[in-house]
Amino acid sequence: MRKPEETLACFSEYDSLKRVLVCEPHYMRITEVINETQRHYANENINGKLAAEQHRQFVRALTENGAEVIKLQPDERYPEQVFTRDIGFTIGKTVFVSEMGQDIRKGEETVLREWLDVQGYPMVSLNDHRIEGGDVIIDCTTIFAGVSGRTCMSAIEKLQAEAPAFQVIPVPFKEKYLHLDCVFNVLSEKEALVYKPAFEEKELAMLKKRYTLIEINETEQFTMGTNVLSIGNRTVISLPVNKEVNSKLREKGFNVIEVDISEIIKSGGSFRCCTMPILRTV
Repeated sequence: MRKPEETLACFSEYDSLKRVLVCEPHYMRITEVINETQRHYANENINGKLAAEQHRQFVRALTENGAEVIKLQPDERYPEQVFTRDIGFTIGKTVFVSEMGQDIRKGEETVLREWLDVQGYPMVSLNDHRIEGGDVIIDCTTIFAGVSGRTCMSAIEKLQAEAPAFQVIPVPFKEKYLHLDCVFNVLSEKEALVYKPAFEEKELAMLKKRYTLIEINETEQFTMGTNVLSIGNRTVISLPVNKEVNSKLREKGFNVIEVDISEIIKSGGSFRCCTMPILRTV
C-alpha cells in the first residue's frame, strides 16, 4: 500500500497530473445566481444529462493521459459541487480546505474533509477565513492568491502563515470576474494566460516581469479561455469554442486537447475549476 506522502504533492499548475479529485454533476443546476455567467444562463439553466455526459468525456481524457481520477460523492444539497477546485487545494504536501464564500456552497468542504481523513492526508482547514481554490495558483515556491469577492486578505495572510516555505503574493483583480483563474493561469515557468482588463497596471507589471503573457480576448474570457487545465508535458485541455486561445497555445508549442464541457461552464467554471489536483510529478 502506498503511503499518503507518496500520493500527495503539488508544486505547480503544469507538472504531470497523476491524481485528481472530481465530482460528477449529478445535481448541477442554477438555483441561486452567484456569478455573472450564471446570471446570463439563469433562464436557460443547465441540461443535467448533457452536463453529465460532457463530464464523462472530460474524465476519459484525463485517464487516457495518465491521471488517476478520484470521484467525490455528489450530494443533492450542493448544486455547485462539480467545481472541486474551490473546496480545497494542494500546496506542496498539504491539502488546504477552503472556507466557502457563498452560503449555497457551504458544506461541500465537509465531503472533502471526510475523504482526506480516510486517506490519512495532512490537511489545514482555513476556517473563518473566506478563501476558494479558484483564487489560488501555485508556481514552484510562489503562490498567487486572488483578492476577490470569494477570497479575503485575512485568508491570504492565514495561508502565508500556514505555508511559510512559499511566498504568497496577493493579486487584486476586478471582482466581477469571480476567481483569479477566470482571468489568469500559469502554463509553464515562463508563460501564462491573462485577460488584461481584469487587472490594474501594478498587477499587470508584476505578472509581465515573470511571464510571457498570452492575452485572452473579451469573448473568450466569458467562455473561460484562461481556465484550461495543464496536465504536463506542455499539454492542456481546453474548450473547442475558444479557437483563438487554442491557436495561440499551439503556436507556442502546446499540445491542445479539445473537450466540450460547454454545458458545465454555464455555471461559471471550466476545466481547472472542475479538478482538484492531489499529485503532480516533474
